[in-house]
Parts: sequence; C-alpha cells; structure tokens
Amino acid sequence: MKILIIGSNGFIGSHCVNYFKSRGHEIFQADVNDSEDVNFYKLDRQNSNFSKPFQENQFDVCINASGSAHVGFSFEKPSQDFELNVVNVQKILVAIRDYNSNCKFINFSSAAVYGNPQILPITENSSCKPLSPYGFHKLQSELLLTEYHNFFGLSTCSLRVFSAYGPGLKKQLFWDLYQKAIKSDEVPLFGTGSETRDFIYIDDLIKIIELVIDKSPFKGSIYNVASNVESTIAEAAAIFIKEFSADKKIIFNGEVKIGDPNNWVADISKIIDMGFQKSVGLDQGIKKYAAWAKELK
Repeated sequence: MKILIIGSNGFIGSHCVNYFKSRGHEIFQADVNDSEDVNFYKLDRQNSNFSKPFQENQFDVCINASGSAHVGFSFEKPSQDFELNVVNVQKILVAIRDYNSNCKFINFSSAAVYGNPQILPITENSSCKPLSPYGFHKLQSELLLTEYHNFFGLSTCSLRVFSAYGPGLKKQLFWDLYQKAIKSDEVPLFGTGSETRDFIYIDDLIKIIELVIDKSPFKGSIYNVASNVESTIAEAAAIFIKEFSADKKIIFNGEVKIGDPNNWVADISKIIDMGFQKSVGLDQGIKKYAAWAKELK
C-alpha cells in the first residue's frame, strides 16, 4: 500500500512510519518539522495546505496523526487548538475529495469526547460530554469525517484513543513523572491517585490501526482504542517510579486538574471483533517506557 502519514515526526506518527515501513509499504510523510527522509512534505505551521501530496500521488491510506493533544493548551489557546484539530482536518478532507477520493482516511480522535461517563465501560455509543475545548474539537473533527462520508462518499474512520503511551511520548502522565523525578525526591501530582485510566501501549495501538485499515468499512466509522483494563493513576505512577527511581516519593495534592475526567475504561468489543489481542500489559509497557526515559538522562 501507499500510505501518507501526516504528523509523521510526532509520537504516534513516527511509530506509524517505522511500523508500516517494516511491513513493506510505501510511506510518504508530512510534518511541520524538517526531515531528510525521502517522500517528505514540509507543512507550514500556520495556514497549512495539504493539497500537494494528494495532487502528486494517489494514496491508499492517509493517517492523520497531527494536531494538538494537550487539554491544558486548549484552555490557554482555544483558537489554535480549533485550527489544529478541526480546521486542518477539514482541509485534509477537502484535499482528499478533490484529488484522491479513493483514499481511506484515518483521523485520531480522543476519549476526551466522553468527559465523565455515567456508565463504565464506555462504548462508542456512550454520550459525549467533553470537559475541555480539546474534547469538543475532537468531537467536531469526528462530525467532519461523518459529513465527508455522507455527502462526498469519502472513506473515513475516527479512532477514539484513550491513554496511549510508550517510548517517544514527551507529554502526559509518565513524561510528567519523569521530568519531576529528575529534579526532586518528591513528585507532586494532581488528584487523589484513585482516578482511573485505560492505558494502551503504542505497539498495540499500531496493531489496531493495521486492523482498521484491513477490516473497517470506513463509513464514518468510530472505534475505541484502548485495552479494556481500568488502572488507577496511583498504580501506574508507582510502577513507573519503581522502575525509574525507586527512592522518589509520589505526593497527590487532591486538586482536580481542569479538563481531567475521573474514571475511564473502554469497551473495545468492536476492535476485538476485528481480531485485536492486547500484547503489552501495563507493567511491561511502563518498564519499557522507564527504560527509554533512563537513556535520556
């Protein structure tokens, strides 16, 4: 297959590049940062134009791993977050419609669309009540994919990613733990530690993408991307600290961080029906992340 990966220098994007190259696919990349790789398209940070790759090639699949994935940023700069997570998605869809209408389009949404669900586990049919501009913008991007499938016949699919992690991730819980642990013996975190998340290791996430490419009908389809395992923040943080620097002490401040949900665990029946089987558990995945982080010091 010929695959375009937008946001190819980012966490998920770079893992997609490496994996699909290893599988023998012809990979094209696009990002705002420079690269010496062949088949690379440089994008402007502002007013990005996504037409050129589709004008010059006919792709089988486009994976959009670009945009902002930071809840706090969406409160600080909601207009920029909207530009990155909604406007740019619409621009990509227009480019596909105009130049490469047979291309399958996968966009990364987020579990943030759900907010604080009333019932666990969360299914794709659960109510969406975002707690942040970021969550609202991801929900709007999903509606765009539905629109362009319904009215223009494009093959589209949204992946609601829960708490993805792995080597190369420089944000969210484990990166926060790493940065604080190298500076102090006390590691402060928001909340009580009893909050829960559904963590998924990057290798499993990539396998889900591959399954979706092969088996999804791409009719504005939506899938939860998670492990169906509910883990507390305290449990995950303790595993990381034990592996990274066991003499550090984690302190939860009891404060709720704006935009953060209380409890998440996903129903992943749809991807299980496609053949997904988790290969990396939380303990093993965090050990891999901690080993990568130690190499940064």
